Amino acid sequence: MAFAAIFVPNFIVQAVLRAEASLRERALAIIQGVAPIWSGVAANEAAMKAGIQPGMTKSQVEQFCGIEIRHRSLGHEKSAHAALLDLGWSVSPRIEDTAVDTVVVDLTGLNSLLGPDEDIAAQILRCAVAVGLAVNVAVAPKIDVAILAARGFAGLTVIPEGAEAKRLGQLPVSVLSPSIEVLETLENWGIYTCEALAALPVLQLSERLGQEGVRLHELACGQSVRSLVLAEPEIHFEEGMELEDSVEELEPLSFLLARLLNQLCARLVTRSLAACAIRVRFELDPAFNVETQENEFSLRSDDCRRKPTPKIYDRVLTLPVAMRDSKMLLNLLRLHLQSDPPSAPILKIVLAADAARPRFSQGELYLPSSPDPEKLELTVARLASLVGDAHVGSPELMDTHRPDEFRMRRFVSTGDRPEIRRGRGNATAIRQDEVISQEPRELGKSANPRNAFRVFRPALRVSVELQMGCPTRVCVRGICGQVVAASGPWRSSGDWWREDGWQTDEWDLEIVFALSAGMRTDSVNRPQRESTLRASEHSGSERGVYRIFYDSIRQDWFLRGMYD
Repeated sequence: MAFAAIFVPNFIVQAVLRAEASLRERALAIIQGVAPIWSGVAANEAAMKAGIQPGMTKSQVEQFCGIEIRHRSLGHEKSAHAALLDLGWSVSPRIEDTAVDTVVVDLTGLNSLLGPDEDIAAQILRCAVAVGLAVNVAVAPKIDVAILAARGFAGLTVIPEGAEAKRLGQLPVSVLSPSIEVLETLENWGIYTCEALAALPVLQLSERLGQEGVRLHELACGQSVRSLVLAEPEIHFEEGMELEDSVEELEPLSFLLARLLNQLCARLVTRSLAACAIRVRFELDPAFNVETQENEFSLRSDDCRRKPTPKIYDRVLTLPVAMRDSKMLLNLLRLHLQSDPPSAPILKIVLAADAARPRFSQGELYLPSSPDPEKLELTVARLASLVGDAHVGSPELMDTHRPDEFRMRRFVSTGDRPEIRRGRGNATAIRQDEVISQEPRELGKSANPRNAFRVFRPALRVSVELQMGCPTRVCVRGICGQVVAASGPWRSSGDWWREDGWQTDEWDLEIVFALSAGMRTDSVNRPQRESTLRASEHSGSERGVYRIFYDSIRQDWFLRGMYD
């Protein structure tokens, strides 16, 4: 049995550096508090060498040259802690959330999968770099020994069984996290290392320091044994950034979004997950709503009617397939923001990912290859930014009797839909002059019961001659034809409570068009396809089956389409 403790040294500073990687090579001091009472709480090694100490006021820190000052961000610390948990779950499902800067991973049973303990610890170090953290990893047979070694030794440490007291003896007593009073007492006794503390008699130590002295002695000897308190995994990934200056342009915003997306995708990779949706939340500058009053005598009624600018920008980028490519997600976000930009400068950015299992697809041997879903989504997004979201997608018929009623839904490649690959689906795309599946009405021997219907959009205006209420002659765009068979009428109506209600009488007609030399019925707004033409027995004529309807609201006749 072995446990790996992962410790993030100087956690407050690393949480800020994870959000601003450009500060890693500079002296950095973190302050907190409320203006004007600001005090330093942490600093990196470069700032400590320059003389910065925790507890200094902001004015004292500003006296040092070349020191970068940042405010403590609880949002950054929350994201860094979540990334630390994801780092632990990338190795084992059994981890303990020990502290905000420490987690413990149970390595039991992982050697057959990931190799020896040293290789597992090295893998944790590599994954930590990917999520933007610099950590210490210690492997030991006991939980508390691994925690103390991770907090006391830098880099990778492996403590074999039986050597706990010897390795921990090199550490200072402060690594045991004693109270201030106990630490002062031990220093007065001249006890500075764990080895010196472990050499004291436990009975006399208990008489002078109580139960805390016994606990510290047990930790210093490496004899503390306890069970792992398992943490519940959360499928929630969020990264945020608070900006000191508002951002108004897309290019600097894209630079910040790229950094957050890289962190999100790195966390998704550690959990073997992908994003099926990206949630974008911007906190906008409220001062942008205040407009300078050039004329103080302006009408107040106009100002009252003007809608205030929202302070929060919330959008959801839904993905057709789960993906975790940060560059692809950035391009999609850029296109989305170009078509629907925020209405004010941005002060805070929050990106969240809805996690899903990664997409695994296997091509069929006898089916044509479908386009790559990621590239297809990027192409669709570019088209949507040009023509609008409402004009890009896959048409879908509505569950209504209203003629020519459809809606646009998100396009999904048939190669990624299992019901279509198995032959259980029937996806029909509708465009102008596109074939849709529809059973024709019975017209006798000349009608094919499995013909397809070609819709003319918009419907063509026609002239109809009636005899005893039945169409006998139809003229469309200067071409006239004789009706040889008719079926109908079928009356349909609906939506009478709406302004765009309808009431039509439909007829299915078999028409023979008498054509002069060089004329074809292709001029009736349909593509030239020889297979759709029904040659008549007489030369100079063409026969076809069409549907016409009389619109009672517009008081006119129209040609809806033809049967192929």
